[in-house]
Amino acid sequence: MITFHDLYQKYAKDVYRFAYWLCGSAMEAEDLTAETFTRAWTSRKEIRTATVKAYLFAIARNLYLEQLRKDKRLVQLEPDITDPLPQPEKSVEHRLDLQMAQELIQSLPEVDRTVFLLRVQHDLPYAEIARVTDLSLSAVKVKVHRVRLQLAEMELNKEK
Repeated sequence: MITFHDLYQKYAKDVYRFAYWLCGSAMEAEDLTAETFTRAWTSRKEIRTATVKAYLFAIARNLYLEQLRKDKRLVQLEPDITDPLPQPEKSVEHRLDLQMAQELIQSLPEVDRTVFLLRVQHDLPYAEIARVTDLSLSAVKVKVHRVRLQLAEMELNKEK
């Protein structure tokens, strides 16, 4: 009975050379050689070739052809493609901006906060907001405008 160690010692160099000449890369040839012996050792099928060496070459060739088929589907990326996701520092900056805006909105009197959120977040018409809050139409418009001015001022101060 031949052991895996004996099989590897006897045929590894030949399989490696064959794989190297197939793919032209030392690293790929090493991978093909390792995978060839793994497949040969774990295979439950009976060897159909006249020699073990031919069987190992057949496995190596089939692995190489399988890799070629996979590589065909790969597409080379262009170097000028940028990541659509914001950079980490931009994410942190946006999170801080959101936190500052939330703090500003939370510091507003309840009626101002309600009017602003109903207009901006829920897109209710001014007349509807006036009915909901029991304020005049002009008071609602003024409150929304003042909150927007405060947010704009906060943005200007941040840029300085």
